[in-house]
Amino acid sequence: MAFYLVRAKPKPDLLNELEKRLKEKAFEGLRPFGMSLSKGLEGARIGADGIASWEEEDYCSPPLAQERESVLDQYFDELSVVPVKSGEGWRRIEKLPQLFPDLPTGRE
Repeated sequence: MAFYLVRAKPKPDLLNELEKRLKEKAFEGLRPFGMSLSKGLEGARIGADGIASWEEEDYCSPPLAQERESVLDQYFDELSVVPVKSGEGWRRIEKLPQLFPDLPTGRE
């Protein structure tokens, strides 16, 4: 398994749409990555610099290739990933406010 701390700049005019789609569980059926993507985005945090962060499990090379093509590039710019151990990414960002405070964290 490969885990990544993902950082990306949200497209502000599309955040409400992304939150709505997450509430509708619109991405969970995307195979093979839908559940991991949804879990990560539901728990995403936002820094003072306006950059969103979340941990995601992925097996693509390059990392998140399928997720970017299907979802992420529509809602985010400047996406970067750093390999982490499972849970380490979440620990690094746990003190930041949730990007979508009305959603469950996705890690429950």
